[in-house]
Amino acid sequence: MTQTAHTPVLQQTDALPQTRVLIVDDHPMVAAGIRAILETYDDIHIVGTLSNGRDAIDRVAELDPDVMLLDLNMPQISGLTATEIILERRPDTRILILSMHDSPEYISTALSHGAMGYLLKDVPTEEVKLAIDTVMQGRRYLCTGASESLKPLANDAREPLTSREQTILLELAQGRSNKEVAIALDISVRTVETHRKNIKRKLGIASTAGLTRYAMEHGVLQGTGQGR
Repeated sequence: MTQTAHTPVLQQTDALPQTRVLIVDDHPMVAAGIRAILETYDDIHIVGTLSNGRDAIDRVAELDPDVMLLDLNMPQISGLTATEIILERRPDTRILILSMHDSPEYISTALSHGAMGYLLKDVPTEEVKLAIDTVMQGRRYLCTGASESLKPLANDAREPLTSREQTILLELAQGRSNKEVAIALDISVRTVETHRKNIKRKLGIASTAGLTRYAMEHGVLQGTGQGR
């Protein structure tokens, strides 16, 4: 009986280049759900899931994500502050904000901090993948709800706050003192005081209570836990 020689079959490996994604959300079920969805795509590699902004800042260099899905409702450090610090250190990181809130001021603030996209948490699962692909191409992505919410801002002629002023407004509106804000943002107390004066001037608000009320009315506190 003649044996037939078996030629080894070489498997063709046309693996897609993988996008490295880091998920940061303080709700374990949300993070696990997003991870489960994205892991079904061959061109996505989840490098980790974290639960707060501090860990995101501390571990971004180690995990080296291409795209970060970053929730705004997080303890310790808000998503806005985390976005600003991460982009100062690693400007090539593409940050997609995840939020339950569609306040136009809040969306605008997130984008002004450098986020490349904004996703509401109730979007279809395939839209999360679309958003990742879009920002990887260097383009901004806004889900439909976020895009519609931004339209009213076109008629707002008020002098806009700078990115740093928006960050400080968020901190002050949560009841933090000038000293506490200075420590959190690693700036001097005098700098915080100067920004505070400029914020009040631009918004036409005279008191700290007024700043807090403005932040609540315009959705600024909705991503911090106080607006839950």
